[in-house]
Amino acid sequence: MSSGEGAGSQVSPPVALAFATVGYIALLIFGLGMLSLFLEQDVIEAPGLGQVPGITAVVFSTAAFALGLWASVRMPHPSFIGVIWISAATVLAYLAGLWLAAVITGTDLGVATGVVGRIATGWFGVAIVASAAVSGWAAIALVRTRARRPEWPWEREDEE
Repeated sequence: MSSGEGAGSQVSPPVALAFATVGYIALLIFGLGMLSLFLEQDVIEAPGLGQVPGITAVVFSTAAFALGLWASVRMPHPSFIGVIWISAATVLAYLAGLWLAAVITGTDLGVATGVVGRIATGWFGVAIVASAAVSGWAAIALVRTRARRPEWPWEREDEE
């Protein structure tokens, strides 16, 4: 919480951004991992592609998520509509980072485009969007909410 100002206190935008960005990374890794396990498929199924494109895709998407979320939460009264743009930018950055890293590491253009297309049109793309949407919504809710911290009944004696 920003300060103990009672009913008017809220989570500051930088704190919400930090929590949500860490949450996005955790949800993304969890979501992609569980889908990979459930579907019995690798997230990136291309022989010889290596780990660099996947890591680059996560870095690009995390940067897009953080930048989009910061643009949203720093406003005086952030709107939940921002989650749509944050999610779209995040998945597009993931796909762009994946394609770019695949091409730079020497993968054929067709293979790189096929991998990106498979993720964009499959359940893995849904996991990326869902991770960004949940984390972005949570951050905006933290900034918008003016709730007080939980208290035991005996802590409220001075209010009565």
